[in-house]
Amino acid sequence: MAFSIFGKRDNPSSGTPTQVQATPPSPAGEAAVTGGLLARMKKAVARTRESLSSSLASVIALTREVDEASLDDLELALLSCDIGSTTTNQILQVLRERALQHGIADGASLKLLLKQEILRILRSVETPVAHPAASPEVIMMVGVNGTGKTTTSGKLAALFRREGHTVLLCAADTFRAAAIEQLEVWAQRSSVDLIRTRQGGDPSAALFDALAAAKARSTGMLIVDTAGRLHTKSDLMKELDKMRRTAERLLPGAPHQTLLVIDATTGQNGLQQARLFTEAAHVTGIVLTKLDGSAKGGIVVAIAQELGLPVRYAGIGEKLEDIIPFDAEAFVDALLN
Repeated sequence: MAFSIFGKRDNPSSGTPTQVQATPPSPAGEAAVTGGLLARMKKAVARTRESLSSSLASVIALTREVDEASLDDLELALLSCDIGSTTTNQILQVLRERALQHGIADGASLKLLLKQEILRILRSVETPVAHPAASPEVIMMVGVNGTGKTTTSGKLAALFRREGHTVLLCAADTFRAAAIEQLEVWAQRSSVDLIRTRQGGDPSAALFDALAAAKARSTGMLIVDTAGRLHTKSDLMKELDKMRRTAERLLPGAPHQTLLVIDATTGQNGLQQARLFTEAAHVTGIVLTKLDGSAKGGIVVAIAQELGLPVRYAGIGEKLEDIIPFDAEAFVDALLN
């Protein structure tokens, strides 16, 4: 049972937003996250690397001179990890031109150039986050149900807290059963406060109250968990637009980031989701979840090449600390070394 800011029990029938107090962090929760970024990324993309390596190994071993046959084999290898036909064709075109103009000695050289081209694609969309001059920084989490959006909101809260920020969570997914309770659990695990309302309540009211609380407390980060949406659900998309207007009215420039949460296991379906949300929700970056459970990690490259969006964070497991800032060089090294 939740408690309000005044210490009274939350009335489930009331639509009034209330605060859920964070529990003090446990020593285990405050323990440093072990393992370097490259090591954690290698573990996360293990299945994708295995899929790509098994296909790429024969290309590298058998290629003595790069020709159309070897490029055809490389195409199959890239498609196997869900880089997608459009991005694969663009990569191959660059390699083909390089082979014609400068020559590619052998399979090892081909692999090196492949790494360089994938890294170039990922770096081409890297942009620094435009943090606001005054707090709070508002991050709106969007995406369809089942991608891990609520879980990711909690993990990001914990990550920002470990980085020294003050964080407040807002449970604005009032449509899905148990979404509020789920985020409450993550708020307690992350040792941050939560602003919530009853299921079926007005999401914009919860957001308004959370923004007011964050401003009053000079909270550094406000993470807003929104309801899962599809482009075909016009009422939900209108509600998301209403929330954006609410944020802007109370805090000009907000939301400062709109992060689309995509399940890596969906592959090209995730790319289609990104395309639709980019058009409708002004997405500024991607959080790719369940990267550790997918052989389709190549979707990262497709998102960068076809949509021009950076992947900001990657979910690499089920634990609270299993989310990392995405690093293009670490990803490419983990994938192709």
